[in-house]
Amino acid sequence: MTQLEHKKLILKRARRVVVKIGSQILSSSDGIEEARLRGLVRDLAELHEHNKEIVVVSSGAVAAGMSRLGRKERPKSIPEKQALAAVGQIKLMALYEGAFSKFDKSVAQVLLTADDLANRKRYINAKHTFQMLLESSIIPIVNENDTVAVEEMKFGDNDHLSALVATLLEADLLVILSDVEGVYDKDPRAHGDVQLIPLISEARGVRQAIGGASMSVAGTGGIATKLAAAEEAAAAGIPTVITSGLQRGVLEKIFDPNEQIGTLILPEKNRMPSRKHWIAYNLKPSGEIVVDRGAHDAVVQKGKSLLPSGLKEVRGTFGVGECVRCLDLDGKEFARGLVNYSAQELNRIRGLHTSRIEKVLGYKAYEEIIHRDDLVVL
Repeated sequence: MTQLEHKKLILKRARRVVVKIGSQILSSSDGIEEARLRGLVRDLAELHEHNKEIVVVSSGAVAAGMSRLGRKERPKSIPEKQALAAVGQIKLMALYEGAFSKFDKSVAQVLLTADDLANRKRYINAKHTFQMLLESSIIPIVNENDTVAVEEMKFGDNDHLSALVATLLEADLLVILSDVEGVYDKDPRAHGDVQLIPLISEARGVRQAIGGASMSVAGTGGIATKLAAAEEAAAAGIPTVITSGLQRGVLEKIFDPNEQIGTLILPEKNRMPSRKHWIAYNLKPSGEIVVDRGAHDAVVQKGKSLLPSGLKEVRGTFGVGECVRCLDLDGKEFARGLVNYSAQELNRIRGLHTSRIEKVLGYKAYEEIIHRDDLVVL
């Protein structure tokens, strides 16, 4: 099937849509591109009129703060970025509220950190808040809470944040607007014979095949982060469109079933359960464990739990219930999961049969070091 054939099927059931607007779209060296913002808001309001539930994930707060304070280079330190975000966020939201109000649309500001969505209770609370806003016909405008985020809590870019929000809300479509027309087979900055890829049917592995994160003065990510976001969304059963938000009427074209535009990334056929997706993409691993070939094959090929007998090495310091990366003997990550024992305990029972756990530790909380229900094969 072609992009248009897939797109027609997706648009028929696309009621809840997450639209990510990148820094490159809204900002320039002169500050926020207000005319472009108003144009996007006009199209978003039109979609909302046609019974679409719209959630906007918007970058631009730091860029707005940079222009307001006369800064030309993006700050490298967290405190500088936090200060600029605090200054710029006010202006950015005022622009959105003013633009949407012309169409009698109400907006709400939602600021999130990675820690908010890594905490299962806050994750559920955030979901309920979003649902209430959408039921009240309010358009949430989401951004990372740069003013309080610290390095280990950051999403890294709003592409990742948009995928997490789309998954949280079980969206029908994720739209990522950037300064590129879509995904190319090669880096267009380094090659002249590039071709746009209109349709990607299998998201996994595309990022590594194409690779290369581009950087800009205004933004934090490139095509690699967008493909990573599309891969996350695909795992949750959500299709993604990546295209340029610099073109006029881009959203109208995306929602025109007869218009081919950008790159459409299809969802995986076997949707990852919500809790496992949360483990795989929301949690930051606190350590690593290395297992032998037998344990690797039992997990990957047979869907088994991870037992201490296959454990070869423990890396890092972590407690019970924390997320760890599971590596094979070549150092390749093949899974992530929530451990039933601390790093210290695992070092004492690694390589042992489950029958010896109680004798070594004095107790046996679980037979498995990671149960299959808490284990995600990547």
